[in-house]
Amino acid sequence: MCRSIKTLRPPALPEEATEADIRAAALQYVRKVSGFRAPAAHNQEVFDRAVEAVAQATAELLDGLEVRGAGAGRRAG
Repeated sequence: MCRSIKTLRPPALPEEATEADIRAAALQYVRKVSGFRAPAAHNQEVFDRAVEAVAQATAELLDGLEVRGAGAGRRAG
């Protein structure tokens, strides 16, 4: 796993993960899996779709997680 991807839920991240945090993690993941830091023009569309899909899945995961002692989901308040 890419070591630069940080945990995006409390208590590792004291505040709520932002969309930018989620997108950065998704980009790092897709870069690691694909082996490309920046894809060639003919791969850009599929690369971008993968980043968006991973970011969406990550946001859904974080929204659904229940952290003990912190209430339900990352948007609970």
